[in-house]
Amino acid sequence: MHNFLKRLSKSSTELFSLRNMTFCAMFAALAVVIKSTFSIQITPYINIGFSSIPNQLVDAFFGPITGMFFAGVLDIVKYMIRPEGAFFFGYTFGAMVAAFIYGIFYYRKRITLRRVFLAKAIVVVVVNMGLTTLWLSIQSGEAFIVLLPMRALKNIIQWPVDSLVFYIIIKRLEKISFFRPYFSQKEETGN
Repeated sequence: MHNFLKRLSKSSTELFSLRNMTFCAMFAALAVVIKSTFSIQITPYINIGFSSIPNQLVDAFFGPITGMFFAGVLDIVKYMIRPEGAFFFGYTFGAMVAAFIYGIFYYRKRITLRRVFLAKAIVVVVVNMGLTTLWLSIQSGEAFIVLLPMRALKNIIQWPVDSLVFYIIIKRLEKISFFRPYFSQKEETGN
């Protein structure tokens, strides 16, 4: 528990570094570009894309507290750049919860394929199928249980794909000298 609180405390100070702010801005720009160019809207309630990868990298490098702040601000910025319907804070809250979960699993830890799959599974269940489906239900007036099957199917299919893509990217970044300082700060080497 002490180690967890220490990591939360350290994460809360990460954003105050100019280098880290610049890094976050770079990844925010990347997330916006990915969302606008590599995102496919299948139905009004189902969207496939990889714009969460830059967010997950911020969560891994700077932790759950900074990741939550980053995710909240980025969600609002993405909405302002490309609004899709009326703004609803629930989606911003969901992005922040996802960032917190990823940050807990990745920050200052050795990132393994098992850890990535587990973190993504929790985000899929809690945020994507739970919170996001609830927000869609509230906004559309359709019953949660009506929206859930299609959203669950999409998320179950995309879960291993997203997990593998993130794992491959993070393992490639570990080999690039620019990113090595972010990987050398690990406190835990377990799964």
